[in-house]
Amino acid sequence: MATLKERIRGDLTRAMKERDAVGVSTLRMALAAITNEEVAGDTARVLSDADVVSVLTREVRKRREASEAFDGAGRPELAAREQAEAAVLTGYLPAQLSDDELSELVAAAVATVAADTGAAPGPQQMGAVMKLVQPQIAGRADGSRVAAAVRSALSG
Repeated sequence: MATLKERIRGDLTRAMKERDAVGVSTLRMALAAITNEEVAGDTARVLSDADVVSVLTREVRKRREASEAFDGAGRPELAAREQAEAAVLTGYLPAQLSDDELSELVAAAVATVAADTGAAPGPQQMGAVMKLVQPQIAGRADGSRVAAAVRSALSG
């Protein structure tokens, strides 16, 4: 099975042949972001699929934020382009967790932390719960969504 980066390269070639301008520019930008991440730091490294997913997640978040900014500035055509780019990149991300699945994972983590500490769950245990939940989520939910679910589970 091809790695995610190889799949993106293949899709870039396909988009070029189909003359899909948005697809070509978005996939080139994604490959550039992946390459930048590979050479960042002291030594160059090859990214795993999980690392590529985190890079793509960051790029999708950038596109959504830019789209909101363009909407707020009265530039709907630029906002639409950013949304189209985000849609292209979202196709490479794993399926997002539903609210129920996320709540189940958070509830299990809260129970584990409560059992470990022996104290009633409260806001001061947010870091411990997030530490347990984040590896299980692995790009399948936005961090702010996870944090909100943890906050609500700890407060109520």
